[in-house]
Amino acid sequence: MKKHRFKKFYLFLSSIFIFMLHLPFVFAKYKPAEVIRSTENKLETLITKDSIPALTPVNTDNIVSDIYDSLRLNLIGLSQQAFQMAMQGFDYLSKAGKIANDNIISIVDFSQPSSKKRLFIIDLEKREVLFNTYVAHGINSGKEYANQFSNKPESNKSSLGFYETMDTYNGKNGYSLHLQGLEKGINDKADSRAIVIHGAGYVNEELIQSQGYIGRSQGCPAVPEKLHKSIINKIKNGTCLFIYSPNKNYLIQSRVLREATAMALNSKN
Repeated sequence: MKKHRFKKFYLFLSSIFIFMLHLPFVFAKYKPAEVIRSTENKLETLITKDSIPALTPVNTDNIVSDIYDSLRLNLIGLSQQAFQMAMQGFDYLSKAGKIANDNIISIVDFSQPSSKKRLFIIDLEKREVLFNTYVAHGINSGKEYANQFSNKPESNKSSLGFYETMDTYNGKNGYSLHLQGLEKGINDKADSRAIVIHGAGYVNEELIQSQGYIGRSQGCPAVPEKLHKSIINKIKNGTCLFIYSPNKNYLIQSRVLREATAMALNSKN
């Protein structure tokens, strides 16, 4: 009984630690990032491993910062907090054997409005930004910004957190990609909710010009129709997807982030 109480107390303290650690970012105001010219599917000036000095793995934080700076991710709008959290959870999931393909990570940064290219797909082995494009959020998650999230069926809201990409199929939205939510209570109902990656005609720049934001989905991270096949074929079969928002409830409830933080602290001791 004492051991059980201690474990619950430890998890409570861990949750508070995670929340306090990220508190400055939760309330930080979004500042538009400087954007460099890009094509719809690949940066015009592609950053590759040949242009990056060799990294000395002193600690994970330094490596993550080096990758972020070397790929100039701030210039294309990916927040440093989103990238750091994505890599921290990715490292934990990879070591736990819950990600089959650890060469690629996909990050959706919902701290950005849908009028920004807020999907970032990065080849960690080749050190390349493969795709930087638009991605939709759920119609009940918000209009320009996604700020309401749910794991409930028929909520028509997006779900945050870490996913593993699965197999492909052809459905009502054409060529699509199954997703497995890896966070219980946060996104683990993705499959039963039919939350998948697919192409959508409403994810386009014309809507941004006419109404200020792209169309919205029923909760799926839908991508542009002219890119969806290339994106799905690149990230299918066991890569990591992280959908980020500076949402305090997610920061407190995420077991993946809690375990990742504990693992990082243990490695430093």
